[in-house]
Amino acid sequence: MAISRPGAALLAGCLLAGAQVGGVQGLGLGLNPLAPASGSGKPGGQEIPAGPELPSHPALPRQADGRHYPLVPADPATTAKLLAAVETALRDPATPAEQLSRLGHQQQVIYRVLSRQPQQAARVQALLPARWQRVAQLHLAARREFLAMHRGHPGLSRLPAWRIIPPAPAEELLAHYRKAGAATGIAWEVLAAINLVETGMGRIDGVSVANAQGPMQFLPSTWAQAGVGAGSIRDPHDAIQAAARYLVRRGGLADIRRGLWGYNNSHHYGRAVLHYAALLQDDPRAYTGLYHWEIHVHSAEGDLWLPVGYRQAAPIPVSAYLERVPASAPPSISAQA
Repeated sequence: MAISRPGAALLAGCLLAGAQVGGVQGLGLGLNPLAPASGSGKPGGQEIPAGPELPSHPALPRQADGRHYPLVPADPATTAKLLAAVETALRDPATPAEQLSRLGHQQQVIYRVLSRQPQQAARVQALLPARWQRVAQLHLAARREFLAMHRGHPGLSRLPAWRIIPPAPAEELLAHYRKAGAATGIAWEVLAAINLVETGMGRIDGVSVANAQGPMQFLPSTWAQAGVGAGSIRDPHDAIQAAARYLVRRGGLADIRRGLWGYNNSHHYGRAVLHYAALLQDDPRAYTGLYHWEIHVHSAEGDLWLPVGYRQAAPIPVSAYLERVPASAPPSISAQA
């Protein structure tokens, strides 16, 4: 394999394995996840447009920035309404930028949960407005490919020695994907999807168990091949351009599935990447949601959220980490809480 899957990132289910959240019903908690959020005034009396209010509960532990692990309603109709509101807000240019991280994470966790609950997912999909049904289908198909890819993996008992850092600005990354696509003929949507599933668009700063490095997870030996790597393996611009060149080298112009097989020797991986690419090809505005996804890892204690600011110089037992950061664990609040 010339470019490795990011050992801990993909093998452990980073951005891939479904969450174990369930039994939470926003309305059952006395909260309306679809009610408009209160507008806050701008100087001069202008109102900031309100986005959908997301399910919450005062008992939930919080990360350092005040956010909690997103809740997913147990009722299919409530989940469908919430998901439609989130998908709409993520594509609405009037949605305030400060809301996008919460909305993107909510979207991500809904699909992570539903990917492991096929019957619930089918109920939710049937209740979605028509415009969101294919969107949900592609999200769930991608996640299920990764679940199949890692079926039988028990989950991490120790969390990796990573740093989770802010990604490069969304528009900057988009320019890098498009530049690489224009130079090579590889669709920019495919490059964005690879960047998403490999490192959360650059949020993971770490080295895989196979020594893959940088935002596109290159092995140094692959990077050193003539005509592939140029510049820095850790630089988003350079790594994205190199990934496009590598896909061409592996036959991606004739058959992108062949190129993706060279990137990761798994048909599940290739199909999942192409499902995310199809989301972007159908509607480039889907990029906003994907860009704001967080880092999750499949552990023995469930689907853990590693926020920006996570920093471990050496692997750490999951239990020890959760003692320090309980907000990273899936919530156990029930609909009756």
